[in-house]
Amino acid sequence: MSRIRDPEVHVRGQQPPGGVERSRLRAGAAAFTSLVALAATGLVAGPAVGASSAGPCALPRTSAHHSLGLDTWNRSYPRPDQALDAVMIFLSFPDSEPLTTPADLAADHFPATSEYFSRASYGRFTLRPHPQPGWTPMPKESGEYDIRRDWDAGQRAAYLRDAIAAADASVDFSRYDIVYLVADPDAPGVDSDATKVVNLERPLEVDGTEIQRVVTVFERHPPDRNVLAHETGHVFDLPDLYHRPVDGKGDWDTHVGDWDVMGSQFGLSPDLFGWHKWKLGWLSAAQVACVQGADPRMITLEPTDAPRPPGGTLGTRLAVVRTGPDSVLAVEARTHAGNNADTCTEGVLVYRVRGTAASGDGPVEVVDAHPRTEACWERSVYPPLADAPLAEGETLTVPGTGVRVEVMDRTEADGWTVRVTPPAAD
Repeated sequence: MSRIRDPEVHVRGQQPPGGVERSRLRAGAAAFTSLVALAATGLVAGPAVGASSAGPCALPRTSAHHSLGLDTWNRSYPRPDQALDAVMIFLSFPDSEPLTTPADLAADHFPATSEYFSRASYGRFTLRPHPQPGWTPMPKESGEYDIRRDWDAGQRAAYLRDAIAAADASVDFSRYDIVYLVADPDAPGVDSDATKVVNLERPLEVDGTEIQRVVTVFERHPPDRNVLAHETGHVFDLPDLYHRPVDGKGDWDTHVGDWDVMGSQFGLSPDLFGWHKWKLGWLSAAQVACVQGADPRMITLEPTDAPRPPGGTLGTRLAVVRTGPDSVLAVEARTHAGNNADTCTEGVLVYRVRGTAASGDGPVEVVDAHPRTEACWERSVYPPLADAPLAEGETLTVPGTGVRVEVMDRTEADGWTVRVTPPAAD
């Protein structure tokens, strides 16, 4: 059973007890006000900027946390369509002598995480890590913070407050777009199940810049595979795609299985969905076929996991059919390329997207083209969806929509020719 990332948390609230020692920490009392209580709701949607992807198949962004609407971009999140700088701060505790080095822990995640995003973005995004060379001592023993999966809001606030204040003596936060706080994995009070992104309802002002979210890393050494890619996805406004059972028991991967790192970092096909790539700016409207009207449409899809041709441009990589005011069907080809080198099956993947569904509430659901079979039971996080894609010559009529997807052939150039028939044509 794979260990699933905990959902993000959001902090806001009251004045914390006691003062804060700071050298270059330019935050007034209100800055740390945001670090105490857990909020039950997501962040208020931030201001939008215009996006070239607006069109009849682009769902509108809503107030849902990490909405997959993509007609505008939430400016409270950095958009990964350029180079971004990330600082890694390594935290030690007075009750434990570290058994690893900051360099060892940095190598657990980089260059692998940067390479993941470079492949996923077709080279359009560069994540530049800046690991600090030494340990940053925390003022309290690790056990005093009571680090755990469902962390007490006050203890989490104290941890963040102490970590930022301790690091501020040697880190100029104004130089970085992303902050990773990496705890000594061998400290007795560190819980490896507590890794997550912490969103601040009110930004923390440090060194003349605003920190709106922090990635708190409590991973073992070596860590879970692709864990930092998953958490960094949240920094870019991507939602959790897994299903969390009410009692915490049962299958977590029923929504998307292996097919996106935001569902499971252990997936065999962890590349991001084409819809995510459109949202992040790695695909433009020119690479998206919007299927409208009543007539069937023939489309040749380049695999979303294939690299950009040397010196060339991307062709069509995503087909979309609008199925409602807040819903679409997305169609893309998946192969053994890029981040999906270990995939269980190749073929044409069909999935539903809902723009009003919040993170963790099923914003994406893969449609299983083979509901009576499963595959790769010894490797897949959810074998019933491991063989979800359509193979050459297969047809799927998507339940509840009337949309029909037929895979006509696979071209010599590794394109997948599909015929998409809207429901009005039947």
